[in-house]
Amino acid sequence: MAGKQFPSLAHARRASSRCLLAVGALLVFSAVYFLLLSPSPPRPVASPLSNPSSTTTSFVASLDRFLDSPHRPAASSAAPGDLDAAIRREEEARLYGDPRGAWPAAPAPLRVYVYEMPRKFTYDLLRLFRDSYRDTTNLTSNGSPVHRLIEQHSIDYWLWADLIAPESQRLLKNVIRVERQEEADIFYVPFFTTISYFLLEKQECKALYREALKWVTDQPAWQRSQGRDHVIPVHHPWSFKSVRRFVKKAIWLLPDMDSTGNWYKPGQVYLEKDVILPYVPNVDLCDHKCVSETQSKRSTLLFFRGRLKRNAGGKIRSKLVTELQNIEDIIIEEGSAGAKGKVAAQSGMRKSLFCLNPAGDTPSSARLFDAIVSGCIPVIISDELELPFEGILDYSKIALFVSSTDAVQPGWLVKYLRGIDAKRVRDMQSNLLKYSRHFLYSSPAQPLGPEDLTWRMIAGKLVNIKLHIQRSWRVVRESRSVCTCECRVGNTTRML
Repeated sequence: MAGKQFPSLAHARRASSRCLLAVGALLVFSAVYFLLLSPSPPRPVASPLSNPSSTTTSFVASLDRFLDSPHRPAASSAAPGDLDAAIRREEEARLYGDPRGAWPAAPAPLRVYVYEMPRKFTYDLLRLFRDSYRDTTNLTSNGSPVHRLIEQHSIDYWLWADLIAPESQRLLKNVIRVERQEEADIFYVPFFTTISYFLLEKQECKALYREALKWVTDQPAWQRSQGRDHVIPVHHPWSFKSVRRFVKKAIWLLPDMDSTGNWYKPGQVYLEKDVILPYVPNVDLCDHKCVSETQSKRSTLLFFRGRLKRNAGGKIRSKLVTELQNIEDIIIEEGSAGAKGKVAAQSGMRKSLFCLNPAGDTPSSARLFDAIVSGCIPVIISDELELPFEGILDYSKIALFVSSTDAVQPGWLVKYLRGIDAKRVRDMQSNLLKYSRHFLYSSPAQPLGPEDLTWRMIAGKLVNIKLHIQRSWRVVRESRSVCTCECRVGNTTRML
């Protein structure tokens, strides 16, 4: 507007007032958006869980209680004949319903519509797991029990069970289930992709994936947005793999981004769209009492128990074994999941100051979250790792990040760990106890638990989701290069 002449002082004053009003509105909007992304201040609690007597973090125990309880399907309405017009009416009512034009004092809860899918995609698969999980002879090719893998990727169960619970039993207030599709911000697809992958025959699983794909993509809400406002759990790297390319615009719930492209393909996953969720820990929580009892017994400097040979980025493990073997107060040992493996890993972590977390076949592993809930400071050597809820949590307070290049230099890692002063160790151990609540899935879901933070992360993406939905309606196909946000800079870890 440089050089524009105003005809009068009154005109200038009116223009200045309008500018101030616009700036004020922008500041109010920014404050509301910041509140939406910021976690609520935690309430004082005696332990990481709000009500220990009625809360369980055991997948099997929670699932037994869930399946044995009667579940009345919600009175969810079918999509209106003109879903787009109904959604526009709802949004206009929310925008302009207040005659004073005031913004709400606090962000409204995220409204989620949960699809009532045929039971073969939901309850039947849960019962299949419950009826067969005791068969621990069923192992994967690398020797890990199939059912343990299902448990550590069971995020789809924890989120769904909380969403469909009676509102009187739910503790989360920042997300609500709605019964009318036109009221929804987000649509949740409750298909148990990991259970079906591991417990069904290969061809039966692929057929079920195709059926689920057709069912979801036939829904009017999916067709309206091309799935951009739909949430699909694909937390195990192999789950839903044969049909992923058809749902790549949806919000995926992932353990990491896997830059190798072996599991999650470039162009199908990226942080602007998807959400990283923690694995379910394999070991039990080391609570306040446990931390107090083990504090003086942590005589091991660095501990690792797991597969020593991995593919892709995990090849660094064999290099680390060569570098760290036969060093006093460092334990590096071969091990796998299972009952005995859990006991050995849990015992070793509770006796150690630091726990080694190198990349595996993918950049992430459940070992990181085992270390966190064990009070063992993670030493992360995984240059391409993406972390859960990193827009909310500051991992520098609970973990050490070491580049792969530095870690394999002779003597470098041991010297670095021995040089960390005792006060920093104590501070990080204290923070681990505080942070553990963010990684414990539970029933009922707890405020600031992983279920809560998942919806907070998705709520932060909502404006961008709506932008792309509405933009897709008016952009003429093939008229221009459409930005898809499919390229990203690698996450390379460097020491500062």
